[in-house]
Amino acid sequence: MILKENAKHKTEELKNLLQSSGFKTESIILREYNYEFNTVLGKDKIKVQVFFGKKGVKTILQGDNASPLFNQLNSIIFDQKQLELIEQTVAEPDEYIGTDEAGKGDFFGPLVVAAVHVDPRSKEELFSIGVRDSKLINDNQISILAPSIKRIVKENYEVIRINPEKYNELYPRFNNLNKLLNWAHSKAIENLLEKSKSKNVITDKFSKRDLDVASSSKFDDVKFVQETKAEKYTGVAAASILARASFLDWFKLHYKNGYDIPKGASSATETYANKLKSIVGTEQMNKFAKLHFKNFTRLK
Repeated sequence: MILKENAKHKTEELKNLLQSSGFKTESIILREYNYEFNTVLGKDKIKVQVFFGKKGVKTILQGDNASPLFNQLNSIIFDQKQLELIEQTVAEPDEYIGTDEAGKGDFFGPLVVAAVHVDPRSKEELFSIGVRDSKLINDNQISILAPSIKRIVKENYEVIRINPEKYNELYPRFNNLNKLLNWAHSKAIENLLEKSKSKNVITDKFSKRDLDVASSSKFDDVKFVQETKAEKYTGVAAASILARASFLDWFKLHYKNGYDIPKGASSATETYANKLKSIVGTEQMNKFAKLHFKNFTRLK
């Protein structure tokens, strides 16, 4: 029943995603082993099917794979990468809080830290919908998975988004990105510990220093672990997706307002930054970019 319910929600989320992308969709139909709906563009029609079974939830497109519509849907939903489930072999605590961040290497946009508390039920459901390291998932898949994660874990998550203007206000206080990350991770963890009463915390390691929250006497009975490549843990992977989704939301909002802001910190980013600076002025750049980056000092 859990897989069937997850398949239903994923089908609804896919339908909403395609509608928001400008495609016409027909009603969702329940079959014996899957949910499905048709997507229409002109004379083309492609069926989106979401199956539920012993191996989890799986999405398939049915129709002419040479048609422009098929290729567009394939790109939006999969980005040429199927969310195939692999055997889960990582030994995890029964329950724990996982944390991860997004945006630390991007000149534009916020720094985001997310924390997710998982237990045996939620871990199974998260794994069944394809939750894994956000770096292995394209942005469209992030948009699909994030609402499902929030639905599954309910109130057991925290997202700390530090938008550029606030980031530029906080950075001089720490004068070090890892110290700022420590503060944000600790804040998200502490907020969630108050709600979940978890006894385990796993963080994707970003520095050699222990988290500030780990030294709090309030949490003497909590085991804190920092581990490289911790996205292999379901809870950390879920946190990485929520952090990335919040990061992307900032870009989507500014895109709607007419700013096609690039991600990363490449030369293309600097080219756009010079253009943006000429439009909004130097003083307003703190609302868009992390000003301690060398990219800012190189602007003309």
